[in-house]
Amino acid sequence: MADRTRFLVWISAAVLITAGLKARTTSVGSSRTQDQPPQRPTFRTEANYVQDEFEVFEDRAPQKVVQFERIQIRGNVPQDQRREPNTVAESRAMLEESRARVFVLFLDVNHVDVSGSHNIRKPLTDALNQLIGAEDLFGVMTPDMSAAQVTFARKSTTVDGLLARHWDWGQRWRITTMDPVERMYMQCYPGLPPTEKCPDTDVGVAQEMIDRRREKITIDALEDLVRFLHGIREARKAVIAVSDGWRLYRPNLNLTRRLACEVPGTPPIMIDPRTGKLTTRDTTSGPIPTSMYECDRDRLNLAQIDNEQLFRRILDEANRANTSFYPIDPRGLPVFDSPIVPSGQVPGPPPPTLPLTVDAALLRTRTNSLRTLAENTDGIAIVNSNDLANGFKRIVDDLSSYYLLGYYSTGKLDGRFHSITVRVKRPGVQVRARRGYLAPTQAEIESAAAAAAEINAVNASASPEAAAVAAEAHAIEALIAPLNRSARELPVRLDVTAGWKSGNSAAVWAVGEIGTGEEWKAGAEADVTLLSATGTTLATAHARIDPGSRSFRTPLAATEPLAAGEYAVRVRARGAGAGSVPATETVRFALPPSPQAAGAVLVRRGPSTGNKEVVTADPRFRRSEQVRVEVPAPGSGQLSARLLDRTGKALALPVAVAVRDDPDGSRWQTAQLALAPLAAGDYVIELSGGSGESGRSGGSGGSGGETKRTLVAFRVIP
Repeated sequence: MADRTRFLVWISAAVLITAGLKARTTSVGSSRTQDQPPQRPTFRTEANYVQDEFEVFEDRAPQKVVQFERIQIRGNVPQDQRREPNTVAESRAMLEESRARVFVLFLDVNHVDVSGSHNIRKPLTDALNQLIGAEDLFGVMTPDMSAAQVTFARKSTTVDGLLARHWDWGQRWRITTMDPVERMYMQCYPGLPPTEKCPDTDVGVAQEMIDRRREKITIDALEDLVRFLHGIREARKAVIAVSDGWRLYRPNLNLTRRLACEVPGTPPIMIDPRTGKLTTRDTTSGPIPTSMYECDRDRLNLAQIDNEQLFRRILDEANRANTSFYPIDPRGLPVFDSPIVPSGQVPGPPPPTLPLTVDAALLRTRTNSLRTLAENTDGIAIVNSNDLANGFKRIVDDLSSYYLLGYYSTGKLDGRFHSITVRVKRPGVQVRARRGYLAPTQAEIESAAAAAAEINAVNASASPEAAAVAAEAHAIEALIAPLNRSARELPVRLDVTAGWKSGNSAAVWAVGEIGTGEEWKAGAEADVTLLSATGTTLATAHARIDPGSRSFRTPLAATEPLAAGEYAVRVRARGAGAGSVPATETVRFALPPSPQAAGAVLVRRGPSTGNKEVVTADPRFRRSEQVRVEVPAPGSGQLSARLLDRTGKALALPVAVAVRDDPDGSRWQTAQLALAPLAAGDYVIELSGGSGESGRSGGSGGSGGETKRTLVAFRVIP
């Protein structure tokens, strides 16, 4: 029986962490005449309540409060008093500090229009300055990011500069799109009317696919964010989501209908006249190579999505992760959900104006989705209000003064939702608290306990050699993970390498590469800018890409000496072809202390480059090519290199190494490898020696003794 009691207390402690309560007290007027309008509750943060005044009920069963604390945090701390983390590892450690609050600003670019992103800029930056305290951390995420890419910081100057420069980040209702997948949908389904030979019509198909895909990307990103926040911290987290809301698409079998009197089949195989290689895409159909097979495949998949079910699952996961959402509609008080004269992105006849009843229903659906997200995660939804500044003030007040209560749950571990009710014994007081939590099951508890015990046993018995092997495997895994982002075809890619020259002077090099679309065939012009962490321009460069070429390499010479710290490089490229649309890309990086380096330059050589060595920002290579890695390193010493597979195991393939001195005073360590013996997959080149340590694609190599090394990941494709 004693074992059973100890076991139950241990499980309840886990529930205690995930079911921590936040109570907000409000004062209600004691008397009111019939002539007076109802008074809204006012916050009384100065009221002092004690533990015995709170009553907590779980599924109507009383619970004993065993932990009690009043939290009151002062924001609007001067920027110079906020200590920034220097590394990602340090920021992760700061996230675990009990006194630190964690915020994530989620900018739903797919569901905010340009006017909304402009309107929200000043209220948002003012609110962040008022909200963030000296020990708080916050990050920014967009739907096209992985949650693991979110970088947490304490100073808001970077976000202020970002929102000021890119106030037009909203993409909803834009006439043009730079997404190659969306442009492919437009070419596959151009909105052709029915004909006598074929009564089928694809009018509206591309637009619905675009809308469904955008919403799925956003909902998937929210789920990824909730799971990520659950893993980094068990204490409460807050997500400030800027969005117009979502329709929460359900399956639509009408989208799977036959189009163009054809049934989807296998993709045709043809020759790409630009490269002479086999492809399943039609390269003669327009600026963007299209594949009807891919379009039909996506159409069938998007027709089956159920975002409403996924949305409800996110609510449950957010409760389990102790994550609260504070959604904000930047439109203020919208009257219509869509423009009176819709400006469709798809060529063909313009979309019809929606009836007022239909538009009103869509507006209610989007607004209700934001309210549901807030109400079910103990947050506040700022909707249907033109006073965005006052709405943000409510959020700041809610997150800056509250009570934390904890209890050992007497409920069952049944995997079900358990409701929570909090009351205060004083009369005339309202309490807003967490709605409830999703309890784990007995099997989940036992599985987690067994996994923790196994990890502890391994850590206790692990030798230093085993720990080093585990750390190496983790470094390789983190290095290879960003390669998945390279699978998307982008209009422009950007890579940044930073290091030190002789004389202890910092240097930055940018490598850009344009896409394969028709708009780039006549060449391109690119403007490259080096920015400080606050958004100040430090250096600019202009690059010209001749017809037939796709990449450029340019140094960024700053007007003043650079110090170790955070920087960003932005490129804006425009094709020489008529009607081309500028494409932009931004890469943030950290310049390490001398003599270390960040990043590496990739060079390819093969049939696609005319057997010439060409710099590239694309880490994908073919077996018929050679890859060369170049790393800036001012020091000298014995140099060696080897090839590793994705598990960190060394492969018996020779890697040629060399050292090159350039006229600008920079010294480069290089490693070159022929890829013919390799199968398709992910690989890592390890360059050891010299006096620089860096990593590419998000990872970094370790060091032992005086020997430094660089790890560079790349992918071999068929």
